[in-house]
Amino acid sequence: MCGIVGYIGNLDSKEILLKGLEKLEYRGYDSAGIAVMNDNGVQVFKEKGRIADLRSIVDEDVMANTGIGHTRWATHGVPSKVNAHPHQSNSGRLTLVHNGVIENYDILKREYLQGVSLKSDTDTEIIVQLIELFLNEGSNTEEAFRKTLTLLKGSYAIALLDAENDETIFVAKNKSPLLVGLGETFNVVASDAMAMLQVTDQYVELMDKEIVIVTKDAVKIQTLNGEEISRDPYTAELDASDIEKGTYPHYMLKEIDEQPLVMRKIIQKYQNDNGELTIDQEIVEAMNDADRIYIIAAGTSYHAGLVGKQFIEKIAKIPVEVHISSEFGYNIPLLSEKPLFIFISQSGETADSRAVLVNVKEMGHKALTITNVPGSTLSREADYTLLLHAGPEIAVASTKAYTAQIAVLSILAEVTAKSRGLEMDFNLVQELGIVANAMEVLCDAKEEFEDIARKFLSTTRNAFFIGRGIDYYVGLEGALKLKEISYIQAEGFAGGELKHGTIALIENGTPIIALATQESVNLSIRGNVKEVVARGANPCIISMKGLETEEDSFIIPEVNELLTPLISVIPLQLISYFAALHRECDVDKPRNLAKSVTVE
Repeated sequence: MCGIVGYIGNLDSKEILLKGLEKLEYRGYDSAGIAVMNDNGVQVFKEKGRIADLRSIVDEDVMANTGIGHTRWATHGVPSKVNAHPHQSNSGRLTLVHNGVIENYDILKREYLQGVSLKSDTDTEIIVQLIELFLNEGSNTEEAFRKTLTLLKGSYAIALLDAENDETIFVAKNKSPLLVGLGETFNVVASDAMAMLQVTDQYVELMDKEIVIVTKDAVKIQTLNGEEISRDPYTAELDASDIEKGTYPHYMLKEIDEQPLVMRKIIQKYQNDNGELTIDQEIVEAMNDADRIYIIAAGTSYHAGLVGKQFIEKIAKIPVEVHISSEFGYNIPLLSEKPLFIFISQSGETADSRAVLVNVKEMGHKALTITNVPGSTLSREADYTLLLHAGPEIAVASTKAYTAQIAVLSILAEVTAKSRGLEMDFNLVQELGIVANAMEVLCDAKEEFEDIARKFLSTTRNAFFIGRGIDYYVGLEGALKLKEISYIQAEGFAGGELKHGTIALIENGTPIIALATQESVNLSIRGNVKEVVARGANPCIISMKGLETEEDSFIIPEVNELLTPLISVIPLQLISYFAALHRECDVDKPRNLAKSVTVE
């Protein structure tokens, strides 16, 4: 969560840092700060709130060629100016920004910093005070930095300034993402390449427990033991226009509208010259060698995994379990003899999933990552990767990454099934093309979804989403979208479960959003709707063409039943968007949330 930027070169660093933080604000927006360094020392500007609040207090007259910045999602200490980064040592010589969680910070404070006055409630301040402690004991800055890092337990991405050395940024990482960007007369540091795309598209990946000495002319990478490492840069294949809103009022709306394009791009990327879907043969072999698939994910990616389970079991005939990563890591079930693990993550940096991946690799099992970000931690550390090709997703509430995950999972299932000699009763390329067209129809129906949001959700305190079979999984995602951006208490339930307890919560006017896209359970879900209507609920039924009745609120275009999650979710995304808009919520940056969950 949180985001880090740094710049060292010949240009004034202030605006570069601020613009970089604006690109990273999706990672945290509780507070923000920058520190700039010149011949007169280090000046720190930080403020509670958004980057705009920080920008308003930065002294435009200060000129500095070196600086670091940070946007925060609070873990230790409430959001406040005092707890905002950068943090400084008591002498003011050292200034530091940090992303991650130092698990043993309390122990370090007791063992090393008993006599040191601390200004904040953060674990981060412990780091900078420890470095100064070792400086005072005779170490130079690099030695003190290295010694401190050997004491830290947990996750960190760190950028450090020393007021007595204005030609260097000291950098390190462990478990939290961090990159170094390269320029001709400058170098930069960033949590995400998009932050510094304004100045460079050349980046060097950093690995865990590496120290980097960054100057304007050089980047020196070392292990904690001092061994130097050489690593070639890669080109960040991002289009600057992809990370701008353009004419859209919000990133979320832009990303919802991009879903038809993403669907067509996925078809293109996974198609061979003969028009057949294809993936790396090693992945196919790993799927066929497995006696059970374990899908590990969190949040929206977990919901995509539930849909993916249906694809893999029904199409490829391989049994699948889906687990929440934060639970699996501490409660590993009895595994099959030949498991294959699939990790689903938009960012590829989800800390809970990475913790499971580390355990899985130690156990000697194979792992596949499905992610939107090439070169991300989960991608690097797994045996195989399938990319989503969805383009940058900036809004905290995931939309296009969810449908991209489902599409890629369908392709994985189809290619695996064909390799096993299993017959397909439909052409997936053709059906995904139909899905893309249906997505366009739904994205063009915004006025209707705005009316639904206004009618059912404008004043309610809670809402329920119900469905059966695959519709139940989509209902879970719809409830998550609504609650995370509109703050309406929303829950998704299997339709048949309502009468086993939840129906007690139904009151006059309670909104019930029901999905009816599966012919085999169409009558059953409609029976569940009758049950809640009899208790005073206000039903909104979203059905598929061919299954509709006069009482339905919206009818989605007909697609292959197995692929309905790809389009039935779009009404739920748009209804949630308009509900949040009408309630004057911050659609792209909902309270207490951040996009890339890089802490456990």
